[in-house]
Amino acid sequence: MTPDQMRDASLLELFSLEADAQTQVLSAGLLALERNPTQADQLEACMRAAHSLKGAARIVGVDAGVSVAHVMEDCLVSAQEGRLYLQPEHIDALLQGTDLLMRIATPGNDVGPADIEAYVALMERLLDPSQPIATPAPKPEPIPAPRVDALLLEPELEPAPPLGSDAPRQNKRMTEGGERVLRVTAERLNSLLDLSSKSLVETQRLKPYLASLQRLKRIQSNSLRALDALDGQLKSLDLNLEAQEALADTRRLLSEAQALLAEKNAELDEFGWQAGQRAQVLYDTALACRMRPFADVLAGQVRMVRDLGRSLGKQVRLEIEGEKTQVDRDVLEKLEAPLTHLLRNAVDHGIEPPEQRVLAGKPAEGLIRLRASHQAGLLVLELSDDGNGVDLERLRGTIVDRHLSPVETALRLSEEELLTFLFLPGFSLRDKVTEVSGRGVGLDAVQHMVRQLRGAVVLEQTAGQGSRFHLEVPLTLSVVRSLVVEVGEEAYAFPLAHIERMCDLAPDDIVQLEGRQHFWHEGRHVGLVAASQLLQRPPGQNPSDTLKVVVIRERDAVYGIAVERFIGERTLVVLPLDDRLGKVQDISAGALLDDGSVVLIVDVEDMLRSVDKLLNTGRLERIARRSQQATEAPRKRVLVVDDSLTVRELQRKLLLNRGYEVAVAVDGMDGWNALRSEDFDLLITDIDMPRMDGIELVTLLRRDSRLQSLPVMVVSYKDREEDRRRGLDAGADYYLAKASFHDDALLDAVVELIGGARA
Repeated sequence: MTPDQMRDASLLELFSLEADAQTQVLSAGLLALERNPTQADQLEACMRAAHSLKGAARIVGVDAGVSVAHVMEDCLVSAQEGRLYLQPEHIDALLQGTDLLMRIATPGNDVGPADIEAYVALMERLLDPSQPIATPAPKPEPIPAPRVDALLLEPELEPAPPLGSDAPRQNKRMTEGGERVLRVTAERLNSLLDLSSKSLVETQRLKPYLASLQRLKRIQSNSLRALDALDGQLKSLDLNLEAQEALADTRRLLSEAQALLAEKNAELDEFGWQAGQRAQVLYDTALACRMRPFADVLAGQVRMVRDLGRSLGKQVRLEIEGEKTQVDRDVLEKLEAPLTHLLRNAVDHGIEPPEQRVLAGKPAEGLIRLRASHQAGLLVLELSDDGNGVDLERLRGTIVDRHLSPVETALRLSEEELLTFLFLPGFSLRDKVTEVSGRGVGLDAVQHMVRQLRGAVVLEQTAGQGSRFHLEVPLTLSVVRSLVVEVGEEAYAFPLAHIERMCDLAPDDIVQLEGRQHFWHEGRHVGLVAASQLLQRPPGQNPSDTLKVVVIRERDAVYGIAVERFIGERTLVVLPLDDRLGKVQDISAGALLDDGSVVLIVDVEDMLRSVDKLLNTGRLERIARRSQQATEAPRKRVLVVDDSLTVRELQRKLLLNRGYEVAVAVDGMDGWNALRSEDFDLLITDIDMPRMDGIELVTLLRRDSRLQSLPVMVVSYKDREEDRRRGLDAGADYYLAKASFHDDALLDAVVELIGGARA
């Protein structure tokens, strides 16, 4: 490949990229001009786009592109100068030229000279209506106009040179803001995200190691205090000099080892924190690389709505809000087909013909609104129209005519129940099949694809005023916000998008109805099912007096799933299951928790099917109620010392909910009196308090022979390294900064220090 050939190939690639960008500008501008033909800024934008494409086509030698762009530019300049008022036929022709330019620039699309000549003739007639329509004389077979792919794929061209060569690179371009963009394959982005997520998990493996070092430090402290006590008792004995020196050396070496361990422990703690922060930034950055603006999926939708409306004799306008909303590119790709179905459905079924709208007191032009936004980690889409809504009586009649429901039952169906029939496969209100609708595959396909995204779609309507579709899907398929629970001593995750609520049920809340267990939830009885039976795990021990229940919903199906423990909410990086496993019942994927342990993500839709199967076969097991007379292990006691009422109450409630017994003290002196008069398994203290601060309290505790081995956690607003060292040097086993305080951090630290709530 010669340098000239490499240059030409690179320029042709750039021309294809520029054509893609400029035709989008033309499409958007022309649709705006259709509503306001004299809008100066849009006329200028369209003229510049056509002019840029003409120049680019001339540089790369694509003469067909030059001809098309030139006549389009002439038309737009005439409109700018006031010599031409853009009519619908002008807009149609300019949009046709936009499509033609994209075909010319796209490899594999055949555009012959006859197509170009016909288009140029059309534009010239529109610019000069007095020009007669010429009848072309017979002529020899034309030589086909060169296409971009023909120029790119000449036989003599060789593969592109490797990176580092002097040839122009084809995977870089500049954005409108002047930033350089590098084109990267989706596979590489996926690999980067996978590696960054594993890096984030690996940094968490330091936590148990740090906890073991803290325990070792506490053992050393206890050993040193024991040696101090032994030295005091042996002073009264007449020991030889060698024995005294050996004891002194032992104390000195142990003290040095303790100081060294404290220093290295602090360094490792700082390293772990820094590594975790950087791994989190790396992961967030890698995830952001996969996010694209919602506008990417809308490139052709506005034009599609306009063209479909015109073909049906309707005037329709699409308004879009939230075009810059960021969404994972995989989700965007899967959303394109459902959105197209819904938009076509709105134009065909929703919007009325202009004359019917005018008679109803509406504008002749129908309006479809599409709004995108983020809510609670989900992408929420609302697509509404101001059409006629759904004719419920016609829908009811169609249900009966198709033998989907007896007449008596159909008459009792509510509006919500009636609308669900529209999502059935093959269901349509149209009697005749057309190119647009009538086959009954639209809404069924929408629901199927939304479910594949682990999302939900709901239809609402108001007679005579229009319909509204509400879609909720995850922002990304790579990450899912979940509730992690324990079932049979294993961790499972329920995606939050499918959870209606979490609750604690007392034994008296469970009732028997028709031989099955239920509980009252939002005005209705909800069936209760053991997660251990669904997931085929042995029933675990529930230390609480109440039953932990996750209420899940999928459309009309609602059940309470009884678990053993709520571990907490987590953001999980989804790891697909090995293909060799096939479809695992009730499980959709896996993930890793912060400590590196595996958690399985529940497939809620599949789990609900499993519940129905157990009900239909009569194999649903009852959940054994916890006997109130059963012998229970004593609960561990925690003393919370803090001068802030808010902080005290927050920590007290968190610990009580986890099953611990909790006492509180308002300052260090109050805490010291409580420690001397009662027995506790853990002390949690603030530092800055009146009368006696936390450092003094910990120092006194470590000097007391009865209390010196009591685990201590410091929770303070001070988060500097010197404050952390001061607390640990005083004898604290764990230091938690309130700036990074959250429920899970406190409870995880308590479990590390003293284990679960029961002894």
